[in-house]
Amino acid sequence: MTLQQEIVGNAMQMAVVSLHPGQTVYCEAGKFLFKTTGVTMETRLSGPPGGGGAAGGGAPQAGGGGGMGGMLRQAMGTAMQAGQRALAGESLAFQYFTAVGGEGTVGFAGVLPGEMRALELDGTRAWFAEKDAFVAAESSVRFGIAFQGGRTGRSGGEGFVLEKFTGQGTVIIAGAGNFIDLNPADFGGRIEVDTGCVVAFEDGIRYGVQRIGGLNRQGLMNAVFGGEGLSLAALEGDGQVILQSLTIEGLANALRKAQGGDKQGPTGGLFSTNEG
Repeated sequence: MTLQQEIVGNAMQMAVVSLHPGQTVYCEAGKFLFKTTGVTMETRLSGPPGGGGAAGGGAPQAGGGGGMGGMLRQAMGTAMQAGQRALAGESLAFQYFTAVGGEGTVGFAGVLPGEMRALELDGTRAWFAEKDAFVAAESSVRFGIAFQGGRTGRSGGEGFVLEKFTGQGTVIIAGAGNFIDLNPADFGGRIEVDTGCVVAFEDGIRYGVQRIGGLNRQGLMNAVFGGEGLSLAALEGDGQVILQSLTIEGLANALRKAQGGDKQGPTGGLFSTNEG
């Protein structure tokens, strides 16, 4: 059953989801705004039923290896899912909303001023998103954590941990600023962007982090005075890529300046002293 939703607003968008009787949608804790009285709310550590495994984070199905052993396996699976999300810096819990006795409405939003997007999964191709992009999804969508290679993560400071969405149905993501959709195949098969600008991309896109130039004069100039640090995200292949116009670091720096607390000095970039 397709999730009926509408994204409303401009600078700070929100998603208004209409649920059919018995239909369930879940969100990351902290993304819920409002609901009608005919919608129940439940908070769990486990992912949606039927998710299965680390990639989906789903709870085991009832009746699968019952008894004390089955309960223990279920508890261990839930703990592993929650631990994996905690390691990735994600919320420990999900909130589930189900329409009972009739139709219902639920509202969700991101945590930063910017856009939202509803992605439709057909079961043939997964989507990946930067952490904190996930807002909500119908229960047929499996939420998981994908760990990039250690070298990629350590080089870029971002992109080591990604959210992964599989299955069929609608998943709603959010980002900062405005979105732009690109396909690397339209630009010779490769695009290079600020690591903080990547919101989401389709399975089939190769995502890595590369150093900006070499350890020479120009490379150091880029890092010290360019404000980008030492790395860029490189996306290759044929598929949809969603970028955002505002980075979290850029927003944090702007707020610090407005409060008279800018600690970057004249060079920014490599010599930034911002905390957190």
